[in-house]
Amino acid sequence: MRSWPSVYLPPSDNSAEHPFLRLTNSYTSKMQELKDAHVASYVCGITPYDATHLGHAATYLTFDLIHRFIIASGKSLHYTQNITDIDEPLLERAKRDNQNWEELATSQIELFREDMTELRILPPNNYLGVVESMSTVISYIKSLMDTGKTYELQGDIYLDIKAVQDALENLPIALGEALTIFASRGGDPDRAGKRHPLDTLIWSSKRPGEPSWSSSFGTGRPGWHIECVAIALSTLTGQTWSDPKSVTSISLQGGGSDLRFPHHYMTNVQARAITGKSFANIYLHTGMIAWQGEKMSKSLGNLVFVSKLREAGWGGNEIRLALINRDYRADLNWEMRLLDDARSTLVRIHSALSREEVAPTHEVVLKIRESLADNLDVKGAISAIIDWCEQTELGITGGSAGQLSRALDLYLGIAL
Repeated sequence: MRSWPSVYLPPSDNSAEHPFLRLTNSYTSKMQELKDAHVASYVCGITPYDATHLGHAATYLTFDLIHRFIIASGKSLHYTQNITDIDEPLLERAKRDNQNWEELATSQIELFREDMTELRILPPNNYLGVVESMSTVISYIKSLMDTGKTYELQGDIYLDIKAVQDALENLPIALGEALTIFASRGGDPDRAGKRHPLDTLIWSSKRPGEPSWSSSFGTGRPGWHIECVAIALSTLTGQTWSDPKSVTSISLQGGGSDLRFPHHYMTNVQARAITGKSFANIYLHTGMIAWQGEKMSKSLGNLVFVSKLREAGWGGNEIRLALINRDYRADLNWEMRLLDDARSTLVRIHSALSREEVAPTHEVVLKIRESLADNLDVKGAISAIIDWCEQTELGITGGSAGQLSRALDLYLGIAL
């Protein structure tokens, strides 16, 4: 599938060695250094039944900061993002609006591309929908079935979670809470005939009025979690699927904190069932964006759309800074004043950069690097830049506006 246009990245100033990027692994709650020379990153994409809201934008901006730092450090980045272009919410919205589900998906994917372009987010190397990847997904399901860890229930195929070593022992939350969340996020813990309530649907047999695909194990469509396993491992591990045991773990899997369980947990369980290895080395999750005290979600209808903010006159730099200038792991209650604050900050930085003589810039560029390397401490980076603005406003000289301007663009994605 077509991605969005590439974003220009200024060359990195390698006068000082980049520190390793240190990130909090969501499943261990420990800081972990990203030491891979070749980084394979997978970020879960949208289900395209509505436009990009600020919750989406905040997640993709966080991983954009990571990807920019990786590239600036001189490492190679191989990045895949999927599109869940066949799923219940999409089908339900299309039915509600009396619209063809494929046309709805196409229109919303195009809006997403426009928003990502305006926010200057680096496009993925592989931008793949489930529909176009169906043959790959089906082959992964077949490989999972060949392990003997699945079973059939009334034409549907489930993964037997108890057959995967330590899967239940490594639940990230208590079983009771897991069952509640599983039920609210697409799972069916109460279905009669399942071997365990947390067994996940791998293949759903054909339902009347729904799209379906043919396979050697019946006509139907895949479950959510196996789609990500197939798309990520087939594009990022560099291994042939003829030998599943040769597949390596990817460097990084990310998404919003609402994907931590069950989606990312189940993705890991299914990958381990096939390959015997963890799906990823580091799992990273961003906090939720709330509006008027409630998590922004399509089901609640309390969404603030990137496209609407753009129509109201807010620029990509302003939206970007308003969303990244925080602890990425923490939930954020969205307020319009955040855009006002971002605009004021950008005006001040631009004014300082526009002077003929500016304060020394070498140390502030190093501080930006060090702050971002420390678990994406954007606030620390912005604070260093504001300190530099104050020095420049006091008439201190000896720096290069171009050096700092390039660093703002390279590391933070802010082009002034």
